[in-house]
Amino acid sequence: MGIERELKLGLSPSRHDDVSRFFDERTGPGKPITLTNVYFDTPDNALAKAKSALRLRRTPDQWLQTYKMLGVSHAGLSERHEWELPVQGEALEIDALLAECDDDDAAHEALQHAAPDLIALFKTDFRRITWNMEREGSQIEVALDRGRIVADVNGQTRHAEISELELELKSGDPGALSMLSAELRSAFPDLTPEDLSKAARGYRLREQSEKDSADA
Repeated sequence: MGIERELKLGLSPSRHDDVSRFFDERTGPGKPITLTNVYFDTPDNALAKAKSALRLRRTPDQWLQTYKMLGVSHAGLSERHEWELPVQGEALEIDALLAECDDDDAAHEALQHAAPDLIALFKTDFRRITWNMEREGSQIEVALDRGRIVADVNGQTRHAEISELELELKSGDPGALSMLSAELRSAFPDLTPEDLSKAARGYRLREQSEKDSADA
């Protein structure tokens, strides 16, 4: 089990080039990558009700499955337990994930209960640029994401924009995230703390799609 500590900031798509230039000038050119993600849950959202999220991600190198227990987020800063494993292809390997998270009773029980009824609920597709930075001896991965969330409900497709900056602590003091965030918000005052994860936004988009379909 790992603990993910990250701080998320929302930004206008028009600011991506400026933010990219800010990091390029300090660390060298960032590394671009395209990521496709599918989020799974039961039809009645059993995982979401258990404050967890399950994702299958395609990277240029491999497929990964990730299971997270959703923690509290305040002013964009969040801390979550997560388990991540490579998989052979475009399919979940639930038994391996259950074995990995069996040290956490709540997480294991939620996933085991949901496993027989899992379906794909929504997707996120985005381009990510990453940089590695150091602040006061702490290592931080910076990820600039731009893309969209896609939910299909009753034959109708709904989209939501992704435009955000994630600061993830890889090692060191969590205070380094706030330090870098303050530096960024001084340089770009229009950056705003974002407390909703991509998963949470996907659930909201799907719920709104279902409501729109019911009202139609």
